[in-house]
Amino acid sequence: MSLTSILLLGIISLIILFLIRLIFSHKSENPTRNESKLPPGRTGWPIIGETLTFITNPEKFVQERMKKYSPEIFKTSVAGGKMAVLCGPAGNKFLFSNETNKSVTPWWPKSISQHLMFPNTDLWKSSTPDDNSFLKVESMQKYVSFMDSMAKDHVQTRWAPHKEVEVHPLSKEFTFALACRIFINYENPEQVKELAQPFFDVAKGIMSAPLNIPGTSFNGAVKGGALIKEKLLQIIKQRKEELHTKKEDDDHKQITDLLSRLLVCCDDNGMFLTEERIANKIIGYLLASFFTTSITITFVLSHLSKHPHVYDKVLEEQLEIKKSKGVRELLSWADIQKMKYTWNVVCESMRLAPPSFGAFKETRTDLTYAGFTIPKGWKVSWSVHSTYKDPKYFKNPEKFDPSRFEGNGAAPFTFVPFGGGPRMCAGKEYARIQILAFVHNVVTNFRLKMANLNEKIYYNPEPIPANGMRICLQPHHS
Repeated sequence: MSLTSILLLGIISLIILFLIRLIFSHKSENPTRNESKLPPGRTGWPIIGETLTFITNPEKFVQERMKKYSPEIFKTSVAGGKMAVLCGPAGNKFLFSNETNKSVTPWWPKSISQHLMFPNTDLWKSSTPDDNSFLKVESMQKYVSFMDSMAKDHVQTRWAPHKEVEVHPLSKEFTFALACRIFINYENPEQVKELAQPFFDVAKGIMSAPLNIPGTSFNGAVKGGALIKEKLLQIIKQRKEELHTKKEDDDHKQITDLLSRLLVCCDDNGMFLTEERIANKIIGYLLASFFTTSITITFVLSHLSKHPHVYDKVLEEQLEIKKSKGVRELLSWADIQKMKYTWNVVCESMRLAPPSFGAFKETRTDLTYAGFTIPKGWKVSWSVHSTYKDPKYFKNPEKFDPSRFEGNGAAPFTFVPFGGGPRMCAGKEYARIQILAFVHNVVTNFRLKMANLNEKIYYNPEPIPANGMRICLQPHHS
């Protein structure tokens, strides 16, 4: 299809959507008595809702609607579903608490659930003991030296030869390669690269309007999802054959990655997991493990390059740790625990440039919040943008100040980069170790300087640097 045809098709689609909106606008502006108890707000265009407005600038989207409709709750339509957005620490607490009694359950946008995941297979249902324990602190401790080793290799081969680097694409490269090694024991660079590109395509289209038209982000996510499912099933079948060829006594001795563990364990009903269900779990872990951590690393290094006094304190902390090690000795769990100021810097960076806007849930029953009814089947969301820049919770909110996370840190439910409640992100420690090990290897090798202080940031809905976040590197030995 030519570019002209694609543009013409897009224009025709927009005209049709506009006409449909005009037809339904009168009804939406004059709610019936039953609708009057719904949260205040608007749902926007048919099909696409307010998705395009949301992904353009989610912070502005949330704050404008809190001001216009209610600081507690508003309704919208994002990623193909009617949605209530709960705001502030009380809204966060309410949603986290209701996951305990399963009044709300996780929900994925269509770009994920329909095109990336295998159908009729619930990613979150009937988790296995190995699935639950793999990312716990006790398990993650043994991966510290491995993450440090991979970070060292990456920095020496992909950073050290250059005077200037684009941090975001390099951080995606590192975080995805690390996830492949830990979750599926996949290490061939060409194979990792082949698997990475469709994941990156899916990441671009996670929150896109659900219009499957060639050239759209959603269409790219659909195509990427098909490639990922096909490739992962091949990997799973091959790994299953490899495990069957091993001696029974050696099976568990050789199993260190998540994929192999899932292949030999049973669910709560004593049944082996299907290949499709294993693939869904691996897809979820791979996507979550590289997407947000690469954004976090990018903006941490950006903030360090902009704030030399903060960089100097981080460097001092990291050099103290490095001096306590042998020449080729790798980082340990104890070293990660010493990186307190560096982690405060990471937290402050996540506050100012959140790698995730929040999360989506789906109601399993009618819910009442702040005097409004959220019907069964609606989507609900909490958003970091309802608290992170609020001066009630963070004094001088636009200022980069890592000290605000010293002591007891932020007030409860105001800073929630990993969510909360029973569905708090299982990969919190995985992400923390990965980020700190990477920052350690960068700052102990280079002083950083932004190549372009005015580099533009666009949203998708996460912050993405327009030119990859270009940073100049000055080796310490020069």
